[in-house]
Amino acid sequence: MLRILLYALLIFVAYRLIFHLIIPVYKTTQKIKKGFREMHSQMEEQMNQQDGYSPQSAAPKHEPKKRSGDYIDFEEVK
Repeated sequence: MLRILLYALLIFVAYRLIFHLIIPVYKTTQKIKKGFREMHSQMEEQMNQQDGYSPQSAAPKHEPKKRSGDYIDFEEVK
């Protein structure tokens, strides 16, 4: 009789563990992953749109400064 009671208690605890902890955690994890995937795809889409509309002159080329080779000596002003 005690053995049947322990088996019933074990089955009840296993049922509660599976249906009240493991399955909800799994579903929540899947929803969060799906949300991150959607957010990532939206970010990529926005980046692609921005790349398509950016002008070519956004990064101006800097010409190297010409040096004359002369050294100018500065005096301290007090």
